[in-house]
Amino acid sequence: MQYDADTIERLVEEITQQVLATLNENHTNVPAVDNGNDPNCPDCEQQGVQHRPHLVRQAVEAGASRFSATLGIQYVDGDIARLIDHTLLKPDATQSQISQLCHEAQQYGFAAVCVNPTHVKLCHDLLKNSDVAVCTVVGFPLGATPPEVKAYEAQQSIDDGATEVDMVINIGALKGGEFDLVERDIAMVTRTCHNNGAICKVIIEAALLTEQEKAKACELAKKAGADYVKTSTGFGPGGATVADVALMRRVVGPEMGVKAAGGIRDLSDAKGMVEAGATRIGASAGVKIVQEAKNRP
Repeated sequence: MQYDADTIERLVEEITQQVLATLNENHTNVPAVDNGNDPNCPDCEQQGVQHRPHLVRQAVEAGASRFSATLGIQYVDGDIARLIDHTLLKPDATQSQISQLCHEAQQYGFAAVCVNPTHVKLCHDLLKNSDVAVCTVVGFPLGATPPEVKAYEAQQSIDDGATEVDMVINIGALKGGEFDLVERDIAMVTRTCHNNGAICKVIIEAALLTEQEKAKACELAKKAGADYVKTSTGFGPGGATVADVALMRRVVGPEMGVKAAGGIRDLSDAKGMVEAGATRIGASAGVKIVQEAKNRP
């Protein structure tokens, strides 16, 4: 069954209200010592989820899958895996390597696997009985295909089993000031995703952009209704930086997700991105990151 964008938005709002109601009902069962207040930070109660990790855990148990916060979210020991898209986008990736990726994603509890469209069906079959989402990429890695082609590619991937789509914007159009084209590019893919209950993440390839262009790309993604903005493809001249994540978070506000990807190789890198405002991490080093988190004293 397919739903239009208005229906999906209404359902999301209803589910959000149910989660909040559940948290309120359970509040009296939370031990007094874990009431979300930091004695060294009397104003933290008003500062959001980044200062209330016990509510993050409660919300996860109640069914929430991601969190947004103006200044990022506090790293919660043991929860880092649920922020990671376990990624393998190399052109020479084999089916056995993709199968291993899916096995690791289930073993470590990652949010999603992120693969090229040709591997979506395999990932869907391997992960259909798990909580791991299947994410794919469209217009990848250059972003230089027409909006209609990207929308078709997104639809095909969703039909194959993807529930998250990371699209690359038309970078040349953005740099050339063709903002209507960039917005239409994003909107067509976003509409395709939302009409099929999928999430759309917009890759801006920040390393190719000026500060003003990064901000404009995020503004256009927000205006077009996308769910996330994402720093990089991992195939450009540079990957995610803390400064870029912080800028993107400032522009999109708390309503959208921010995905940091490209060059995130260890727990320290991941934590820096989360503290800057990232709510999802794209990394091929996910296993290493989680193992580091588990081995922390």
